[in-house]
Amino acid sequence: MADRLNTAFVLGYHGCDERVAEKLLAGEPFEQSENKYDWLGSGIYFWEKNPERGLDFAKELAASNRSSIKKPAVVGAIIDLGLCLDLSTKGSIDQVRQAHEELVRLFDTAEADMPDNDEDGLRRNLDCAVINLLHKIREDDGEPPIQSVRGVFFEGDRVYETAGFYEKTHTQICIRDPKCVKGVFRV
Repeated sequence: MADRLNTAFVLGYHGCDERVAEKLLAGEPFEQSENKYDWLGSGIYFWEKNPERGLDFAKELAASNRSSIKKPAVVGAIIDLGLCLDLSTKGSIDQVRQAHEELVRLFDTAEADMPDNDEDGLRRNLDCAVINLLHKIREDDGEPPIQSVRGVFFEGDRVYETAGFYEKTHTQICIRDPKCVKGVFRV
């Protein structure tokens, strides 16, 4: 079962182009990401409690020429996680494990190659497929839809030799139900 968190609201930060940020601040809706490699499946992505990381991400995309970001920006959002698949809890991890087992079964039956995650950890086709299948399983079983997915990710170099802390560690939130975004603000 997905978890309802004790905290009613969290602050999230969305890295984007300045033009997009201004549109969001003017009340236009966020666009949902539908990439096959999205870490937490389809939805709207936010960095929890981390505006600097949101802006750094937008800058990284702009520098890579892999996106339409020309002038990096970040907007803040007040988010109600609602029914949340929180990947820091056992119940949520159990659901993901079961969805993976079902995905393996489906690909074995189809005699097809499973998607996989890139070794660099940035393109996570397998994780995306598992999370999206989990949503489909819940829908098919008549369970309430998960409104958000939350995960902690360890990225970047170690802060110091042998450290268990990494430079880009962050909590990512993927909002599946746009009604969970209660407001947008300028950072």
